[in-house]
Amino acid sequence: MPQFARPDADVALGGWTNPSFSVIDEAVADDLDKTQSPSAPAAAALEVGLTNVTDPVSSTGHILRTRYQKDVAAGAQIDLIVRLVQGVTIITSNTYANIANGWVTTAYTLLAAEADAITDYNDLRVRITANQV
Repeated sequence: MPQFARPDADVALGGWTNPSFSVIDEAVADDLDKTQSPSAPAAAALEVGLTNVTDPVSSTGHILRTRYQKDVAAGAQIDLIVRLVQGVTIITSNTYANIANGWVTTAYTLLAAEADAITDYNDLRVRITANQV
């Protein structure tokens, strides 16, 4: 049976506007309910804890979904780094360069080695870092 770990705690707010797990925890995306990086971000990181899930005892089917946009068309280049972390260990890191003005939804399937690196499903977090290039 599929499990979904959604944001359930604030870990680090990084100067973001409306920085709370509660604005990004929905099962169906609500584009009016969002958090936003600082203007001209320089490695501003938002980190949220995820709900506890049971170890699926499988190396497959682990998917990290994100939804993002830049709010100013033709504005400065913003790169977004989305990491799945366990404690201080980075399980996976995905960089989305020069994000677009307009909503983008991604679904990254973890490699087997990345999924196998998870040893505590109760300590998973998502760290989102915005950088102006």
